[in-house]
Amino acid sequence: MRLNLFWKLGFAFFALLIAVLLPVDYYAERTLRSDYERAGFDQLSAIARIALATPPPASSLSTTSHTASPALAEWVTRMAASGVRVTVITADGVVLADSQSDPQTMENHAGRPEIRDALAKGDGLSVRHSVTINRDLLYYAARFSAPSAPPVVLRFAMPLGTVDNEVWAFRRRLWLSSLVMLLVTGMVSLVISRSFSSRVERLQSFSRRVAEGDFRPIDADRSGDALEVLAVSLNDTAARLDGAIRTLTEERNLSSAILGSMVEGVAVVNSGERLLFANQGFAEILELDSPPQSGRSLVEVVRQTELLEAVRAVLKGEPRVEAEIVTGTLRQRFFAVTVASVSPMETSGAVIVLHDITDLRRLERVRRDFVANVSHEFKTPLTAIQGFAETLLAGAMDDPRNRIRFLQIILEHSRRLARLTDDLLELSKMDADRLDLELDRLSVSQFVQSCLETAQRPATEKNLRVSANLKGSLPDIAADRRRLAEVLQNLLDNAIQYTPSGGQIVVSASSDGDQVTFTVSDTGIGIPRTDQPRIFERFYRVDVARSREVGGTGLGLSIAKHLVEAHGGRIWVESEVGQGSKFHFTVPVFQPQHAASRSVR
Repeated sequence: MRLNLFWKLGFAFFALLIAVLLPVDYYAERTLRSDYERAGFDQLSAIARIALATPPPASSLSTTSHTASPALAEWVTRMAASGVRVTVITADGVVLADSQSDPQTMENHAGRPEIRDALAKGDGLSVRHSVTINRDLLYYAARFSAPSAPPVVLRFAMPLGTVDNEVWAFRRRLWLSSLVMLLVTGMVSLVISRSFSSRVERLQSFSRRVAEGDFRPIDADRSGDALEVLAVSLNDTAARLDGAIRTLTEERNLSSAILGSMVEGVAVVNSGERLLFANQGFAEILELDSPPQSGRSLVEVVRQTELLEAVRAVLKGEPRVEAEIVTGTLRQRFFAVTVASVSPMETSGAVIVLHDITDLRRLERVRRDFVANVSHEFKTPLTAIQGFAETLLAGAMDDPRNRIRFLQIILEHSRRLARLTDDLLELSKMDADRLDLELDRLSVSQFVQSCLETAQRPATEKNLRVSANLKGSLPDIAADRRRLAEVLQNLLDNAIQYTPSGGQIVVSASSDGDQVTFTVSDTGIGIPRTDQPRIFERFYRVDVARSREVGGTGLGLSIAKHLVEAHGGRIWVESEVGQGSKFHFTVPVFQPQHAASRSVR
């Protein structure tokens, strides 16, 4: 378990104090012991001087016998009264007398260091353990030479226990004072370290909060030390980080919102052809369930060779490459691809932008088809008119029978040109937003019945049965009667033209509360599924030969679509080949605000 700063500081102070007290105790003990030993030797030296001033009788120093004479024993006893041990030793190490032991039991002392020094120098000192009495002693030996007697050594000893007692007493006092000092300084150090560590922990907690995104400032202590300066600096840093992160977050959210709401597909790849970013539009264009994850290879996501080649060209050094890709099979979609080089970091990359140009391509195709169809539609009647006019001028005017027939053909094609011209003018008005609608309250049943009466005669001529199926009480609608009748009449005319003899045509209507849905169903030849999305385009015909045979211009459904959308509704078809068709269109229910004219914009 890791120690916190409080305990680390406490242990550091405690260890430092112990490290100081131990050397002090060691050196103080050695100094004190040395002083006590020096004082002991001084005391023994003084006693030795007194002893030399009153030496033992020279007759008692005879070495002929190992038994101490009474005079020598008395002198030893008198000297030992000072509290020291007195020993008399001959020059050859024989103990003549001792105040604490029997000389006859004592070994030869010639090898004792103090004896050797005394014989050689006159006196000798030593501190050692006494084997005779089994104690540590201080020894002081002095050489004494009596007249007409061999020299002897007078040795004086003091037990070292006295010095040990003094040293131990000093040690107790030292350790007691050290303990008191340790407690006092320890408490002070703990208080200081606790305060210091608490402040450091607060700074640590603050830095952790900043790392987690909490940039609230910390209250700086008014201590005036480095920690206060550090707290102020951290508060300033946190404030700057908060501002920077807020700015970056706002920019990121704005960029994400812009890229996420873009219809165009946007993606970023690195130099290794791995995706760094892709928006929802990019995923939808490539028909993915969700935007691909960052780090995926572009080859795993993209199957269009043109796009991959454009990206690789940019990664090889091209600043910008433009291309076009096609997706889908049954319903193809066209996309303009722009790949540009980008170097936001040390490594280069590329930005891919996919722009949907399906509508543009469709409009281009419609425009081309429209020009071709208009040219073709005008060319046929003009060629007929021109041919029959030239025939008449060439002499057919004199043939009454053929003259009338040729003129009727010229008149029929002229009327067809007029109808085509009128339809084109009508569409041009709608395209130019100059179609005015007189919206009024219109009864559904009356409107349907009036249109059925108009269609009844051509239907009867083809042996077709036309009827209405109006469900319940339908609300009135807001519509321009003439324009809406043009829509329904056009659908009825198409149903009559493309329904074989003996078939049935039904006009029905239903309401969902906000709008009324009209349906014209027939039992005609039907429309293939592949042609249904295009039947509302201008000049588009499913059966070109039959359309021209019945006199159609190919603009009726296109005009109907414009008129329905001008009313605020929509039109669509459901059909199966050989099973008939159902054309549906919706019209809003009448509301008071609809009782006014308005222009289509």
